[in-house]
Amino acid sequence: MTDLTAPPFSSRHIGPSESEQQRMLEAVGFESVADLVAVAVPEAIRAKDSLKLPAAIGEAEAIAELRALAGRNRVLTSMIGLGYYDTVTPAVIRRNLLENPGWYTAYTPYQPEISQGRLEALLNFQTVVSDLTGLPVAGASLLDEGTAAAEAMTLARRAGKSKSSVFVVDADALPQTKAVLATRAEPLGITLVEHSLDGELPECFGVLVQYPGASGRVRDFRAVAAAAHEAGALVVAAADLLALTLVAAPGELGADIAIGSSQRFGVSFGFGGPHAAYMSVREGLQRQLPGRLVGVSVDADGGPAYRLALQTREQHIRREKATSNICTAQVLLAVIAGMYAVYHGPEGLRRIAHRVHRYAVVLAGGLRRAGVEVVHDEFFDTVLARVPGRAAEVVAAAAERGVNLWQADADHVSVACDEKTGAAEIAKVWAAFGVPAADVNIDGDIEGASDALPHTLVRESDYLTHPVFHQHRSETAMLRYLRKLQDKDIALDRSMIPLGSCTMKLNATTEMEPITWPEFAAIHPYAPEEQAEGYRELIGTLEGWLAEVTGYDAVSIQPNAGSQGEFAGLLAIRAYHRANGQGERDVCLIPSSAHGTNAASAVMAGMRVVVVACDENGNVDLADLDAKIAKHRDALAAIMVTYPSTHGVYEETVTEICEKVHEAGGQVYVDGANLNALVGLAKPGAFGADVSHLNLHKTFCIPHGGGGPGVGPVAVRAHLADYLPGHPLRDGSPVGPVSAAPYGSAGILPISWAYVRMMGGEGLKAATEQAILSANYLARRLAPHYPVLYTGRGGLVAHECIIDLRQITKETGVTVDDVAKRLIDYGFHAPTMSFPVAGTLMIEPTESEDLGELDRFVDAMIAIRGEIAKVASGDYDKADNPLRNAPHTAAAVTADEWPHPYTRSEAAYPVPSLRDGKYWVPVRRIDQAYGDRNLVCSCPPLEAYED
Repeated sequence: MTDLTAPPFSSRHIGPSESEQQRMLEAVGFESVADLVAVAVPEAIRAKDSLKLPAAIGEAEAIAELRALAGRNRVLTSMIGLGYYDTVTPAVIRRNLLENPGWYTAYTPYQPEISQGRLEALLNFQTVVSDLTGLPVAGASLLDEGTAAAEAMTLARRAGKSKSSVFVVDADALPQTKAVLATRAEPLGITLVEHSLDGELPECFGVLVQYPGASGRVRDFRAVAAAAHEAGALVVAAADLLALTLVAAPGELGADIAIGSSQRFGVSFGFGGPHAAYMSVREGLQRQLPGRLVGVSVDADGGPAYRLALQTREQHIRREKATSNICTAQVLLAVIAGMYAVYHGPEGLRRIAHRVHRYAVVLAGGLRRAGVEVVHDEFFDTVLARVPGRAAEVVAAAAERGVNLWQADADHVSVACDEKTGAAEIAKVWAAFGVPAADVNIDGDIEGASDALPHTLVRESDYLTHPVFHQHRSETAMLRYLRKLQDKDIALDRSMIPLGSCTMKLNATTEMEPITWPEFAAIHPYAPEEQAEGYRELIGTLEGWLAEVTGYDAVSIQPNAGSQGEFAGLLAIRAYHRANGQGERDVCLIPSSAHGTNAASAVMAGMRVVVVACDENGNVDLADLDAKIAKHRDALAAIMVTYPSTHGVYEETVTEICEKVHEAGGQVYVDGANLNALVGLAKPGAFGADVSHLNLHKTFCIPHGGGGPGVGPVAVRAHLADYLPGHPLRDGSPVGPVSAAPYGSAGILPISWAYVRMMGGEGLKAATEQAILSANYLARRLAPHYPVLYTGRGGLVAHECIIDLRQITKETGVTVDDVAKRLIDYGFHAPTMSFPVAGTLMIEPTESEDLGELDRFVDAMIAIRGEIAKVASGDYDKADNPLRNAPHTAAAVTADEWPHPYTRSEAAYPVPSLRDGKYWVPVRRIDQAYGDRNLVCSCPPLEAYED
């Protein structure tokens, strides 16, 4: 009888079929996956019971359940503001960028030659920010406005001349920004002083000005900036990008640093995120800029080429000397915001801003006519109305009419206009305030309204003059521009991305589909809780599932990146020790193999980093651990361990490490970066850890988006649950918020919810088992050609393996860079280079790649080894060979002259399969050093391309 049941989703997610899995097992030398796991995963950490999760359901059923959850959210018109505004995502951008795997499955552009499309898009974003803020250097996005303000605060402390420990915060700053600043400041010994900025400034190292203010007020802060500079302090302006199309740029008013959010440039609310924050700085501060910076360099032919500039600031290099723990950015959202500006151009942005402002003016005029006091005469989009004792009544009346307003306090209501505000919304708001219907003449008011912007702040400087912001007005032009950029890149929709440490697995379409539904996308993070019941159930359920998967007791999904999850976990440990009267515990032990963000996060949390040595096999050196514990016993706060290790091995001694640290009074933090190798097999909360962060953008299928978004929930055992991050606008906690929104990047949580729901406990376990099998299959096939650096019991690895090229380089001169760039000619993104060991490649295949793709990668690596052998034998010239000259562009291969001693066919088609669907890299190898020496980080003039 025919089986009419649909195959389980796990068979779609897991790449190899059962027959392929058996062939892989034979190659590795095991009869079953269970036998492999029994040897690879230490018995001491293995879970005894199956995961207690709901049974897996199919894709249609999952969509139906998500539809039901979405239906429990009520989408009202939001006029709350406070840094979050409704906006229109142009359909051509939504369909062809946000919903396009060619964009959302791309990785961080560390390999710039195959990332020219997304790098150009990020350069557009940087140019938008730089032009609008009037500051010459802008980064490629931060996490949210609150954390961007915190990064600016620490930048000001490093770069300013003042020796003060005081940072002055505008009393009119956004409440969530104040709260995140407080969380960040306390461990670093920074004193925050809230100030009206109307009187004399206290001695300080920096000042933050909200422009416009949270109350809507637009103020000229030139005098504040002058006073701050006179005292040696730096000035940070938290600025609204849309407002900056009409009012003077922060750089023109004296700001040294500008920060803010690009959310209202076409990115939905998403219940708080993800949204790309921004930062721009004056000349002289660019090397202090946190996060990523896209720059323009040249390739081997001298043509312009984009790359990440100043990469030595990356945290895996700087470790405890890092000035920030930012690793993930919000690239996909930054690209959307940049493309919004490309599509509308300066005239379109100005038109949108004028319309928003005009409706705010009309709103204020109608309120005044009805006798309602409008607090500020000068504003951009937000009107603050004084209604003594009636604020709650007005807000409730507006909600009855389908509009959410913000109750600032018992006497004041704030109303924010945005791109979607129209006459109907204004009429409803007036009605809520009790404006008589006879006084409503919106059309006439619009015609007669005058601006409410200060005359001294009317913008006169040009912006977005580069041709890219003038060439793509029609949908046809925009569609082709997006396609042109997409085609330049390698993303997961094109081929395997075998990055160790980064888990580039399938991001299923069914998982992605709900994020653009209005019921999820159009909810303001401060909407009344009864309007977000579906979200709250989804979040609570997902937190419970993550607790079950990890063996912890409580989870917070607020951290919107792995770095923020690390920070939150360490803050919980710090608060726990303080609550127990052991505030002197401030030493954090970190193995030398750990990811660099661990050390950076520990320093940010006010801890002292003490490095623990690793042995020649990459394992924690227990003798050195004992010595460090003995030396710092009374001050020991925690140890941070990555498990499996950064070297891709299940360390046998992890439970012993946990016991040693606990015995000395410390807490154990297990970095969840490699949880992909544990789910369903072992639980950190059960084998000795107290806290972990989890990377939903790795293990739980949120896509990388070219470098973000990410979500980094923090999971803890019961004794730390009270110290999870809180939020001033939702609940209280001894530890403040680590992200601006109460639930972080809630808008993408349906992705991970759908993944767990469709996989179920057995599917999640099968995915982990396949990840281990795939990694060992690659290691076994590559071992005859390249040394595999670290292995555990039975010569096995975990979910990733490291191949060692150091001896090859010594003997032949062929470097890890040469191999990485040559892989591009074979159509592959390179594995992780020189991390955690210089001169190596760390490879992670993930469970989602089928055997055919794994073999295609192995065949490419073997073929490259053959090319290396030709260099060694002299068949290839040491300086002029396919490896040293890689990657090869179509232009180079088809040029009239071919000066190389190898053939064009060897350059472009080293294996026959490439003749069917060849990826052509758009630029040749990029000169990294030139780009750092000649830093250009905004759109170059067209002449640069002509040259």
